[in-house]
Amino acid sequence: MKKLLIVDDNEDIRQQLKWGLTQEYQVLLAGDAHEALSLFRNEHPAVVILDLGLPPYPDSSVEGFRCLDEMLGLNPVTKVIMLTGNNERENALKAMRMGAFDFYAKPPVLTELKVMIGRAFHIATLEEQNSSISSGAEPEEQWGMVGRCAEMQAVYTTIRKVAPSNAPILITGESGTGKELVAAAIHEASQRRKGPLVAINCGAIPENLLESELFGHEKGAFTGAHTAVRGKLQFAHKGTLFLDEIGELPVNLQVKLLRFLQEGLIQRVGGREEIPVDARTTCATNIDIQKAIEEGRFREDLYYRIGVVTIKLPPLRERGDDVLLLADNFLRLYCKENKKKVRLSPAAIAFLKRHDWPGNVRELKNRIQRAVIMCDGTSIGPLDLGCDFEPPPVPVPANDGLSLREARERMEREMILNAIERQSGNILKAAEELGVSRPTLYDLMKKLSIHQ
Repeated sequence: MKKLLIVDDNEDIRQQLKWGLTQEYQVLLAGDAHEALSLFRNEHPAVVILDLGLPPYPDSSVEGFRCLDEMLGLNPVTKVIMLTGNNERENALKAMRMGAFDFYAKPPVLTELKVMIGRAFHIATLEEQNSSISSGAEPEEQWGMVGRCAEMQAVYTTIRKVAPSNAPILITGESGTGKELVAAAIHEASQRRKGPLVAINCGAIPENLLESELFGHEKGAFTGAHTAVRGKLQFAHKGTLFLDEIGELPVNLQVKLLRFLQEGLIQRVGGREEIPVDARTTCATNIDIQKAIEEGRFREDLYYRIGVVTIKLPPLRERGDDVLLLADNFLRLYCKENKKKVRLSPAAIAFLKRHDWPGNVRELKNRIQRAVIMCDGTSIGPLDLGCDFEPPPVPVPANDGLSLREARERMEREMILNAIERQSGNILKAAEELGVSRPTLYDLMKKLSIHQ
């Protein structure tokens, strides 16, 4: 049974929560920080409900914050739900920045708290499964790529199919999606893996030097050419040539490259000798090649030569939960590199999931690296990731002249009606969402005069 630690100096609250939660969880109780930390070390609960005001200073938040900090220091992935008063908004926000999972304003309403606890255990379970999956050494991770969405699985399948052949490959996708990693994976999985992988960025070298870089030059071919020099194509003999940003290749060089792909022969600049070269060509681009062909900037016959097989990489914003998988991978990498032990806060995870990632995986890697370096505590927040996102304030319901019982009934009624509406009238699913049994939900509906 899942372990839940409840830390509160109020005996009535501890017993009330234990009575309401003991059927679903193994409930551990503590009345102060010392007892709580002892139970935490021995029992390793995945979720903790922690009151801010603890002895010997129950009227301040000193002990609560100390307890939170020590718990997250012992196990940064623990989900800690803070119990706060309605006038403790700043303390609640501070707790979230320190790494608390969520907060709840006293007095606790069991049905509402159950939903929050259930969500905390659900996320803890997903993180545990994710961690065990991530630790496995799979072929795609050996290639330096991480991703489990359907689009990336299709990329891995294509790599396995095309790598053993000598067919030229064109890799397309936005900047930062990992095209160079795919090129390296194809080479590593090919029969040419013992040969060299030679890369050249066609957009980073001036046009007047690019021809010499690719094909080499003879002595005296131009001013300063004191000796004959081999080009990248010759260095890639018996291996793979990776032409990054192939869309930036000048049209006159496209003709020479096409001849090499057709005949396997090159001529150095200033030379007449035809030199045979056995190199596989892998190309990458982030531009729309079809549009470039229509505008006359790229030869159509070359396109068909370099793109016998085309691999399209999806942008990070279309890869779903891969963003969290990648973030976890980068986090472990940079924690080890910087000898730090930090984790992503719930607010940081929310930012990662909602961000559009125009710079794709490269941007994510950059943000995680910076956050690990700049983070002061044990938890990375949105500000560490370069975002102004703040967690929502503690909700303080308006009094409206209602008694506490009437206010609770109104909140319960709204939550039940909203859950039933979200689940299209399915009572069982609504009960599961609210964290109660179906008979309990029927009793609540009857009590609150809610008709199915």
